Amino acid sequence: MAATPRVRGLALTIGLSIAGCTPVKDAEEPTNPDAAGDLPPDAATRRVSFAWTDLKGRPLDSASMLGRISVIAFIATYDVTSQAEARFLTAISRRHVPRLNVAIVVLEQQTNQPMVEAFVDALGITYPVALADAATLAGHGPFEGLHHVPSVVVLDKEGHERARHIGFLDEQQLDALIREVERAAR
Repeated sequence: MAATPRVRGLALTIGLSIAGCTPVKDAEEPTNPDAAGDLPPDAATRRVSFAWTDLKGRPLDSASMLGRISVIAFIATYDVTSQAEARFLTAISRRHVPRLNVAIVVLEQQTNQPMVEAFVDALGITYPVALADAATLAGHGPFEGLHHVPSVVVLDKEGHERARHIGFLDEQQLDALIREVERAAR
């Protein structure tokens, strides 16, 4: 049975209403895929160079992380899996003291700093937390292509990116990733 012009018009109106209600993501808002990430082609030979300032005004940069394996998580305060990732990082950092650096880069605008501070306080995070710069938010900068939440990067003691995971990792998976990088460094 063919649809009448009235039914077609009603269907078009409903379709446009639904499309108009669909949230449109800001181009700089991070996404949340659950897929493994690929290392940049030159990761093994290139020392990653980055420089942010943590919420306490201290530098969170590549130079301060040299000499230890470093885990940097990219998260967002509004993302539940990011909150879980931050909790797992807290447990990992306690278990691996003093041989591991842990830090978080929050992929949100600088104007969200009060929300980020509340997030850090609520979760009892004691390791460095920084807000991303505009280049990092856009997926550029030192960790090219990484603007998804949560994501984790593991650097070796010399500052080379040795592992990258896009998506959620539980505590055991994080531990396994760190141990993998440690084994490769031997």
